[in-house]
Amino acid sequence: MKRGLIGHYEESIVGEKVRAFIPDPLPPKEEILFDAKRQQLLERATMALGRLDSITLLLPDPDIFLYSYVRQEAVLSSQIEGTQSSLSDLLLYEVDEAPGVPFDDVVEVSQYVGALDHGLKRLNGGFPLCNRLLREMHEVLLSHGRGSSKQPGEFRRSQNWIGGTRPGNAQFVPPPPHRVEECMRALEQFLHDEEQPYPTLIKAALAHVQFETIHPFLDGNGRLGRLLISFILHHDGLLSKPLLYLSLYFKEHRAYYYELLNRVREEGDWEAWIDFFLEGVEKTALDAVTKAQLLVQTMREDELTVSQTGRQANSMLRCLQSLSHRPVNSIKGIAESTNLSYPSVSKAIEKLEELGIVREITGKERNRVYGYERFLRVLNG
Repeated sequence: MKRGLIGHYEESIVGEKVRAFIPDPLPPKEEILFDAKRQQLLERATMALGRLDSITLLLPDPDIFLYSYVRQEAVLSSQIEGTQSSLSDLLLYEVDEAPGVPFDDVVEVSQYVGALDHGLKRLNGGFPLCNRLLREMHEVLLSHGRGSSKQPGEFRRSQNWIGGTRPGNAQFVPPPPHRVEECMRALEQFLHDEEQPYPTLIKAALAHVQFETIHPFLDGNGRLGRLLISFILHHDGLLSKPLLYLSLYFKEHRAYYYELLNRVREEGDWEAWIDFFLEGVEKTALDAVTKAQLLVQTMREDELTVSQTGRQANSMLRCLQSLSHRPVNSIKGIAESTNLSYPSVSKAIEKLEELGIVREITGKERNRVYGYERFLRVLNG
């Protein structure tokens, strides 16, 4: 539905005349229309989130899925920003003895995991979802590597832009720096406004567009804007763990995603964006449920195979359990997590390799690292 601009332009001089866009505070002035089809989309997405939340009951240890799924999301979200690291690269980087991982890209992905972990610990410790928390997460996200010179943990103090080579030929110019603080303050108020008329899922959809429109940081806005969705759902109780990540969905529909953001800004067409968002929530949540079920099935099948191997079955099962928590690890790391001796782990891993359950992934004679092959295939599928 076309309503016109959802904000206004302000002219400024940034070496040249620039028209920067300042969005109106949320919620939208005109009510968003919920016809029968859109209401059904909302109900289906909400039910899918409920199924996703219930996988904590399905899994013997929910952290098995959370550890690996969060890292897969970190890879996808960072790939949207141009990194080339894979899930195996990241997991290999997290093994202390594993040298030779592509450094710059994997550091960025690792910092995404760090930012998510920091935010989650703060929320679970009773800290509110607020601008201070977003700045803290941003500081972790850009603490090292290519973004470390882009004011980590601070709202920007200079003009940025999206597309083009300078503000004057950009596809979109966010608010000027002196307006960022007030725009973010208004967004924070919306997040905690118990009088706002929309359910949590719609609130997350609106907040994501607003954050991307404000673009409050010099770098890392895309990654934090995507994390914000999951954190709103977790903070407001829709998910007991932050397990919904839309990066793959946004990546697969990247051009349309950007088109919809612009349609909201220029035409006030919230409905088209919300339809797209809700479809993504449903698909992503159900895909995650399927993936969790496949991981459980994979672990049970492998445990059954191992249990029939005879005398070494017990140590092999303990090593397999360790790898299900951390699917890429060294002999030393597995020994530490299982309290087995280095020789016992080495023999057990050799047998697991013979069964095709694990694979050595460095190709080296020293500092060898093993991956839980079938588990990783499910995650990457």
